[in-house]
Parts: sequence; structure tokens; C-alpha cells
Amino acid sequence: MSKAATKLLIAASGTGGHVFPAIAVAQKLTSYDIEWLGVPDRLESKLVPKEYPLHIIKVGGFQGKPGLGTVKTIAGLIKGIFTVRKLLKQGQFDAVFSTGGYISAPAILAGYSLGLPVFLHESNALPGKVTRWMSPFCTKVAVGFVETIKYLPRARTIYLGTPCREQFLSPQPLDLPIPEQSSLIVVVGGSQGAVALNQMIRECVGAWLAAGATIVHIVGGANEPTEKIEHPQYIVLPFYDNMAGLFQRADLAISRAGAATLNELMITRTPSILIPYPYAAEDHQYYNANVLAAANGALLFRQESLTAQFLETEVLNLLENSQRLKTMASNTSSLGVINSADLLADLIGQSVSAKLASQQPAIQ
Repeated sequence: MSKAATKLLIAASGTGGHVFPAIAVAQKLTSYDIEWLGVPDRLESKLVPKEYPLHIIKVGGFQGKPGLGTVKTIAGLIKGIFTVRKLLKQGQFDAVFSTGGYISAPAILAGYSLGLPVFLHESNALPGKVTRWMSPFCTKVAVGFVETIKYLPRARTIYLGTPCREQFLSPQPLDLPIPEQSSLIVVVGGSQGAVALNQMIRECVGAWLAAGATIVHIVGGANEPTEKIEHPQYIVLPFYDNMAGLFQRADLAISRAGAATLNELMITRTPSILIPYPYAAEDHQYYNANVLAAANGALLFRQESLTAQFLETEVLNLLENSQRLKTMASNTSSLGVINSADLLADLIGQSVSAKLASQQPAIQ
């Protein structure tokens, strides 16, 4: 008895950088029966159950020096592999797709051990430890930056860009009071380590406002300033749902350098000043930002060597040089792959179809 549809298990967990690209690909695989693998109390618990069945396992990452914690992590990984193997067998899944992070390890190894096609997407320029370790067990590893390929010499890699949420691919209206003729600066600190960046920005906004700019400052829920700067063109928000519309309207973004945010900047053609989070694992945000900076699509500054006065001046210089901003926008855009989700969905579909066809008994 044949199944009604091809079944795919997606393992994507934790942050938007992992979950959103996976959702973008899932939305393209409309003929597939898709189920999801995640961990407790992360972003997928809020977003995924609305669309796909969600299976939860407990698995952790390898952090710090080897010790008792490492033994517990390895034990959890082994348990996770057997749990996912059981899920894949009982559910009669045909393939596994992951977007990296520690959830991918048990999913990839379980799928590989059962002979299933296994696909991995890595959005960071410098791939994480799990991607480097697990990539040889994958049928194909898609990467968001060309530069990533050199870090995965034992993997079957292909550059497809990073899938982006659908709303970033079409014009989005804004509901914020931004004067039509005003330059717009969007500041995105992110949820990690944004306090220092937020403070630096607040030291600069006076000069930027005096130059006629409007500033939308996304400070993060835990980082709202206690002292208010009252000005109609300085808009402070803990979060904002319509980042697509905001980036599309922005003349300049000042941001950390997470892969998902950089991909959104590339898709929306937004010039940027990038200040990588200095405590990111293996300094991976610096590697991400350096790709855009090397293409002259962004300016890259280390937080520890950046002063508010220097940042203030750099922004004013950019706002006064519209041609430079246009050139940066064009260079940034050249790095984005608008149809990345379609390309990745096609890769999965073609590989799985070929695998299933090879398993069909020959007609006598």
C-alpha cells in the first residue's frame, strides 16, 4: 500500500535564523506531508504547530570545555538519535531537512543511518560546529554564502542563498509616522548583547535628528531605555512585526550581523553599518558581516573599537552621499538570492524523487 504523499521531517529550532528559512522552504513543498522536530520552549513551539505537527525532543549543544556536561550532552545526543530513528521509521518518512544548530545532529544521524536523503542548510558564512561535523553525512549541504564552501571540504555543497520570509519579497506598507522626504535610519540591536549598541546609538541620535533623519530604533524587549529621548522622528520600539516594510523604506540600517538579518538586508537592497555581536559563537557574526563589507555593500566595525562620535560622523557622511548609498544598495542586493526557497525546495524534491524511483520494483 503506497503513501498518499512524500513525507519530510524538518529539524529546525531555536532562533528565527534557523526556523524562518525552514518555514520558507516548507511553504514551497505544498505536495509534501511535512512534520517538524524541535526542542522545548523555543521559537518553533509558537510558530510551527499552526501549520505542521511538532515533535519535541530534549537535546543540547556542546558548550565550553570537555567535562561532565559533555558526557551528558553525548548521552542526550545518543538518546535523541534513537528517538528520531523510531519517529522516522514509524512515520514512514522519506527524507530529512535541517537548518543547522544542535537539533540537526540527531536528525541527520538518524536519517543517514536509515539510508534516507538528508539535506542541510547553513546560513552563516562560518559554519557552526554541528554543521562541520554533520555535513559529511548529508546528501547535500546548501549554503547561504559562497565563502562557506571552503569550510566544508568533505561535504557535497551547493550555493543557493538563504530562504527569506515571503513578505520580504514584495512591497510592504508601513504604519509608522515617517515623513515622506526624511531619510530613515533603522537600528536593529537584536536580543543578545544589544545594551552596549543601544547606548551608543542614543548618544548619536541628536546629531542625526538635527540632520533631518528619522530613526526607528528596535531595542529588544529586555533592553528598553529607562531614560526617554522625546522627538517625533525618534521612534523606539521593543519589537516590530513588519521588518520587511521597514528595511524596504530604510536608507540605512545599523545592525548586528546575524545571518537571517543580513539576508533580509540583501533581499531588500538596504545599505548597512554592521557591528557584530562580539560574543557570538566562534565570532561567526564577524564572518557574516565581512562578506557584505568585502563587496562594499556595508561598513563593518568592531564594537570594542567603535566610539559614538565616530559612528555619528560615519552615518552623517553616508546620509550626505546618496550616490554612495545607491552603490552600497546595489552591491548588497547582488549577494541575495531572491528565489532561494524555490531552489532549495527543488533540490529536495528532485533528490527525493530520484531516491524513491530507484526503490521502485522493476516492471516485469
